[in-house]
Formats: sequence, C-alpha cells, structure tokens
Amino acid sequence: MTTVKVAAVQAAYTLMDQDACLGKAVDLLHQAAAAGAGIVVFPEVFIPGTPIWIDAQPIWDGDGDWYALLVDQAVVVPGPVTETLGAAARDTGTYLVIGVDEREPHGATIYNTTLYFGPEGALLGKHRKLMPTGSERTVWGMGDGSTLPVVDTPNGRLSGLTCWENYMPLTRFYLYSQGVDIWTAPTLATGDGWIAAMRHIALEGRCYVIGVNPCVHVDQIPTGFPHRDRVWRTEHDAEWVEPGNSVIIDPTGKVLAGPARHEETILYADVDLAAVRAARRYFDPVGHYHRPDIFQLSVDTRPRPPVVVPMEILR
Repeated sequence: MTTVKVAAVQAAYTLMDQDACLGKAVDLLHQAAAAGAGIVVFPEVFIPGTPIWIDAQPIWDGDGDWYALLVDQAVVVPGPVTETLGAAARDTGTYLVIGVDEREPHGATIYNTTLYFGPEGALLGKHRKLMPTGSERTVWGMGDGSTLPVVDTPNGRLSGLTCWENYMPLTRFYLYSQGVDIWTAPTLATGDGWIAAMRHIALEGRCYVIGVNPCVHVDQIPTGFPHRDRVWRTEHDAEWVEPGNSVIIDPTGKVLAGPARHEETILYADVDLAAVRAARRYFDPVGHYHRPDIFQLSVDTRPRPPVVVPMEILR
C-alpha cells in the first residue's frame, strides 16, 4: 500500500499545563484516526505549549517564574508522557509526530523537540531543533547531529525540521539524502511567505510537506496563569497569540489543504508514494540533479554530551 491519509492538527495548547495538553493531544489523535488518518502531525512544542513570554518581555525581565514553570511542565524523554503518547499511537494504529518542550531528567535546559511514534506504540525517534531563532535562544538549547531521524513507514520515509530550521539548506539536503518522502514542519511561523517556503521544500525535495501550527486565541491563556497580564502584549496582536498557518502540499508544490488560520481544525490529505517517485523523475536533488563531483556535504551525527567518561575509567 503506497497511499495514506495524513492529518495536520491545528489546535490550541493549554499554556504550560502538561496534563491538559497531553489529554487534548490524545483526544485529537483519536479524532484524526477515526477520520482515517494513518499519519498524524501536531504543532511545534504542543506539550506544554510555546513560552510566549519571550516575545512579550525584554530578556531576563522578570521571566524567572515562567521559566521555572516551563521546566516543571517540560517532557522527559522517555518518560510518562511518551508512554501515554505511545499507547495512544498503538491504540489508534497511527504514526504520530508531535512537538514537545523537552528536558533531561535532572536538567533545566529546555529543547524544542519533535517526537516520532509508530503504530505499535514505540518511540521511533526524536529531533531536537538545531538552532533556536531570535528570542527562542532565551529558553531553548541547541540540538546536535545525533537527532536527525528518518522513520520508515509503509507509505514512505518520514522526517522533517522545525520552524525556521526549514530555511537551513544544508540540513534540508542531508535529510533529502536520506530519502524523505513525507516532510513534517511543525512551526510557529505565520503568513504567506511561510506557505511559499513550504511549497519550495515540496518542489526542492519532491516530497509531501505537512506544515502544522498551533492556533491560540488570547482568551485561551489560562485565567490563573502567573502574571497573565504581562505574558502576552495585546498591542502585538489583540486577538491571536498563535493565529495558525497549517498547510499540506504535494510534491509538485500544489496546496492540498489549507492554509488554515484563526480556527482550531484538522486538515487532511491523501499521500501517494507513487507521486513522489514520479516527481523525482524530473528533479532529484540528491540523485540525477546533483553534482557530487563538485559539491559534497560533510555531516557529523555524533551526540555531543556535556560529559564524556573514557572507557578505561569505566573498566
């Protein structure tokens, strides 16, 4: 079988509430699966949501309470949250792609991480965003080359990048070289320019692209949230914290669903692996349309832990 229905879940998170976000994700996964989706993609850091204060306050200006809450509500991988998500993927028989704020079990640095689960419930891979953008660097650390997974599915190879990582040409090229057929782009990026970027990646990689945003109205910031009056500047946008911008695009650059904005919704489209192969007949960026005699990319996929203990000490 080379055809599968994919779903882009554009939804609101409950800001810095891990349990509420997790429960909503499981419910929406079941909803998408009931509609026939075999691959379901959620937004960037859906659990426990975007640390929105980074765009509302000057750096270090009274954000300690918020950051402490982020650390408290962040996801340890593996852990109870991944167990619940894996069970939901198994119960629905779906491939699940979802963004989380991740931390190490005893750490306080947060990573913008995308998790991949299979229909048997296993965590198949995780990707830590390599380069946080702008004010994101006040809350998120950087990933390394060891978390660039590509997941084999019966309907093609699944991978992708997070938000503005999608603008990094060498990172894209590395993933193209791994044979990605279905490209996921969990993001916070808005506007028509982002949709144009998603269409470019579909054309450049000759792959399906699933861009997924959260959609959060100002009124959905929890009433009891600490310093609620300062966590978001309504003069920036009086109505929408996250306006959405989700889209699904085919390997020819055609928009199949969306862009969806200003509403919580699930976009669906049918993905056909044969269409990917046909599109690469015309252009294959790492095959017949590449010149390895002129250009070569070197990639370091080793993990970069903060401490390395020599093996002779361990013996």
